[in-house]
Amino acid sequence: MQDDLILETISVTKNFFGDKSTGVNNITIFVPKGKITAIVGESGSGKTTLLNLLFGTLQPDHGEVFFKEERVLSREHGIQHAHKVMRMVTQNGVDMNPKSSVWETVRDGMPPEDRSHEIKLVTEALNMLNIYPLRDYPFGKLSGGEKQRVTIAKALISRPQVLLLDEPFNQVDAYYREALQHDIRQIVREWKTTVVLVSHDPAEILSMADELIVIKEGEIVEHGPPDKLYHSPKLLYTSQILASSSMLTSTQAKVCGIKSKRSIVVVYAEHVKIATIGKKWLIKMILFKGFFEELIIDNNDVTLRVMNYNRGKYKVGGKVSIKITRYFEFGKWEN
Repeated sequence: MQDDLILETISVTKNFFGDKSTGVNNITIFVPKGKITAIVGESGSGKTTLLNLLFGTLQPDHGEVFFKEERVLSREHGIQHAHKVMRMVTQNGVDMNPKSSVWETVRDGMPPEDRSHEIKLVTEALNMLNIYPLRDYPFGKLSGGEKQRVTIAKALISRPQVLLLDEPFNQVDAYYREALQHDIRQIVREWKTTVVLVSHDPAEILSMADELIVIKEGEIVEHGPPDKLYHSPKLLYTSQILASSSMLTSTQAKVCGIKSKRSIVVVYAEHVKIATIGKKWLIKMILFKGFFEELIIDNNDVTLRVMNYNRGKYKVGGKVSIKITRYFEFGKWEN
């Protein structure tokens, strides 16, 4: 394994009940050291299975998992060095005692040999996740976002080399989500911790990840830097996973003024601009998105999504002209 890599899988397969449509199939990935790697895919695509294989919770049916030069076996075979330097954080926190204080909960993540430094290490972990004022609160009385911060602090107090996060922001409201993402990025920078996270939310992974792995039906279909995959997706699946978009047939694309050479066209909402002249599109719906709106527009049964930053200017039932600045083509080549 290269020095800049920390986790690796070689042709790993793990199915359930003998069904190849479950779990993951023949997956090879390389996780860079000191970076945030995100695994993204639709529900049931195998994301969590892959995370559990990396952590040693599951044993692959075929293939191997490595931490540096050490082969990672299932924890049922005994605790290895690799297991000791990795921590997993799930979204449900089922292993937490709701009656324990935040301080006690985080302290319980310490290795026995570090207990003499409890005050220093627990204080440091609580401050890193900005939850020191909650130190005396029972875990069960916290909000979802606060619980997730405590859970991550407990995992980090042992200074793991790898932190695995399964849908870490699912129960975190918007106000705390961005701050928690910032804290995790800060931890990666300061502690050189490697983070592998699973998410279905493109906003999370695009803002956090250094490397992105796209998984579909148990197989890796694309990987690379998030900006590259977002701006130049090779697959239709990737474009739909990462962006708010409209999928059109080549015939529907002609209504938009697009002469496609392939059978499927994808247009991101951000690439549809309101124009002063041109064919009129009916505004069927307006979706409030905070600092912008998403207009759902229609022309001859062709529907597009339009990102509009001039909130309140347009009304449902009104009409607009548009200009499409960019699009992606997928599928069969047209004659």
